[in-house]
Amino acid sequence: MRFVRAVWKLLVGIKDALVLILLLLFFGGLYAALSSRPAPISDGVLVLALDGTLVEQPTQAAFSDILSGAGGIHEYRLRDLIAALDGARTDDRVKAVALDLDSFLGGGQTAIGDLGTAVRRVRASGKTVVAFATGYTDDSYQLASNASEIWLSPMGAVAITGPGGKNLYYKGLMDKLGITANVYKVGTYKSAVEPYIRNDMSPEARENAQALAGALLETWREHVKLARPAAAIDTYLKDPVAVLDANGGDLGKAAVAAKLVDQLGERQAYEARLAELGGKDDDARGGYQAIKLASYLNDAVDRDPKGPIGVVTVAGEIVDGKSTGGNAGGETIARLIEKGLRDDSLKALVVRVDSPGGSAIASERIRQAVLAAKAKKIPVVVSMGNVAASGGYWVASAGDKIFAEPSTITGSIGVFGIIPSFQGSLAKLGVGADGVKTTPLSGEPDVLGGPSPEAGRMIQAGVESIYRQFLTIVGQSRNKSMADIDKIAQGRVWDGGTARQLGLVDQFGSLDDAIAAAAGLAKLGDERGVRYLDRAPSFREEFMAVFSGEESESVPTDAFAALSPAPDRLLATALADLQRIMAGPAIQVRCLECPVELSAAPPSEPRGWKTMLLNLFG
Repeated sequence: MRFVRAVWKLLVGIKDALVLILLLLFFGGLYAALSSRPAPISDGVLVLALDGTLVEQPTQAAFSDILSGAGGIHEYRLRDLIAALDGARTDDRVKAVALDLDSFLGGGQTAIGDLGTAVRRVRASGKTVVAFATGYTDDSYQLASNASEIWLSPMGAVAITGPGGKNLYYKGLMDKLGITANVYKVGTYKSAVEPYIRNDMSPEARENAQALAGALLETWREHVKLARPAAAIDTYLKDPVAVLDANGGDLGKAAVAAKLVDQLGERQAYEARLAELGGKDDDARGGYQAIKLASYLNDAVDRDPKGPIGVVTVAGEIVDGKSTGGNAGGETIARLIEKGLRDDSLKALVVRVDSPGGSAIASERIRQAVLAAKAKKIPVVVSMGNVAASGGYWVASAGDKIFAEPSTITGSIGVFGIIPSFQGSLAKLGVGADGVKTTPLSGEPDVLGGPSPEAGRMIQAGVESIYRQFLTIVGQSRNKSMADIDKIAQGRVWDGGTARQLGLVDQFGSLDDAIAAAAGLAKLGDERGVRYLDRAPSFREEFMAVFSGEESESVPTDAFAALSPAPDRLLATALADLQRIMAGPAIQVRCLECPVELSAAPPSEPRGWKTMLLNLFG
């Protein structure tokens, strides 16, 4: 008994200690939140040390990660960075801008292009923009090319690979495990199902992927050549080894010779250059007067404007119900639009879409909310970001006018669903499955013995029905017949330039261009004021934000290490893909051709096959 009492006292002590720690964290965070004040802004260099990715809508930090001290990847809201750069143009306190891209992880060609345009506006105002990295890859160099000066570590390199790469295919693994992927789809080019039914790309998927990659490389080249005309980018892309050999095998000197960078120098030399531009500060890290991005945003940028043009963001995978960021919850976004419509001062609506699709039901929920705005005679303009495909295009089709960039990935008008069954797995284990039926659909879809022919036919019919609805919606929006839309649909993915030629988008332009168009349609004159229809953070989210801290996941800084995904990320990708099919009827489909980073979402609750019919498309 003494031993039991001792163990019990130990457990109670541990419990009390944990409660005390949580209380200390809570009240400490509450004090920090209430007493925090933005650091005062003085003259210096505005530093954009982008140790993470660009996003349209940041993901909420997980409480478990905060408690464990696990560093996540920083996410920088694109519109915040652009607002900071635009403010810096006319702010006399900002003497120069620094782009520290050592740990920059990208964010999509379209988003980087928009940020790069803002960097060029700073240069046009007469202020110097200096970029630095130990090594540059496609994304970081696209952004750096807009700077006045590009610095590279003498031990670094500019390693440009262009779009492309390999996907994982699981047919062989599934055969070994005895798992059958029962696929229901419409669309010759709907290749998102291929990893589960093939071990390689189909000719149709390869054709689509090659055309898309070629178009994206061309828009990347055009952006870099516009930003840095002197760079011998074509020569470097065509034969980088020849450029390297001509410079004695020195990667840094090769980059200078090709005029891709201006200066080779270690970080200390780069920081000395910033001290020349913004003033010395021997007590500060780096020895120069720096203006932190967070402080500048708090001081100089209005992050809650109240203009007459509403801007709502549809970013990430479109999911049913509510969401808190990272994914686009159909109910959450629809309610934000409906709340905005109740305010009579709202005169126009801009829908920013950066999504590869997801739930058909959620996409239609958002589309109906947008149509409600049009019913109130409020003009709606859609602005496409990196990707607006499948469900993203379903939502976008409701706009009076659709803007995209040449590098936007769109289309993918097709429908499919996947149901895994395990009759082969059970046979390998010597396990049988049997039962009774009262109707042809009893116990369907049967994941133990495989869906019956009747269930399979009904599921396929549901997929085809949603596809017809998709064609109808797009046809009405684009003033084309279903037959005309079907020719350019079939699940095929298009770059923004081709999509404009096909009539899927109206014109090229950024979010600012879409806002200007909305103002014109609403006859607002020169008024361009916006309001962001965002979900207000809860107290819990604000509290966790206090503890999210400055630490982020460590990322490689040299170009060649950054080119290859870390093994743990490859494994995470494989596990996430397999989880999609193992989730059965609740699986979320996606566009494999759409290179977009999606935030992890909690697994969906299993749902019936009838809901699955209407729930999924990519």
